This record gives sequence, C-alpha cells and structure tokens, in this order.
Amino acid sequence: MNDRESIFSEVQKMLCATFNLAPEEVTLDKNLFTDLDLDSLDAVDMASELSTKSGIKFTNDDLRQIRTVGDVVDAILNKQSDNS
Repeated sequence: MNDRESIFSEVQKMLCATFNLAPEEVTLDKNLFTDLDLDSLDAVDMASELSTKSGIKFTNDDLRQIRTVGDVVDAILNKQSDNS
C-alpha cells in the first residue's frame, strides 16, 4: 500500500469485509460514524485490522482525528511517509 488509490482500495475491502458493508457504500467522503454506522469499538477494530495489514500502529490521537474514509487513507499515507 503506497499510493492513495491502492490504499483506498485496501481500506474499502477491509471495511466491507469487517463491517459487512457494500463497496458502493464505502467512498472517500463517507463519515465512518454517521454514514457507515461505526462506533468507537468499531474504530478500534478497524485500527487493529489496518495495523495488521499495513504494519502501521495508530494511536488514540490518530483515531480521534479520523472521521471519514478519506481520513483513514490520509492517516495511512502520513504514517507511511513518517516511517520512511
């Protein structure tokens, strides 16, 4: 996962598989909480799954700043650039 499009594709697949969502529901502008009905425990599950897939660890501060699917993608991109 190293470009925005491939990261979005992986995030979309993970969200669909983990939370039983349809791919068309998971777009960059969708709010994880109001549009996709995730709660704070779901956010922790999402972070855990993303950490497993990407090797990136998300802090509680990171999670507090994530609201949309696009925010998830941006957080991964930022973490990757911080680690390079």
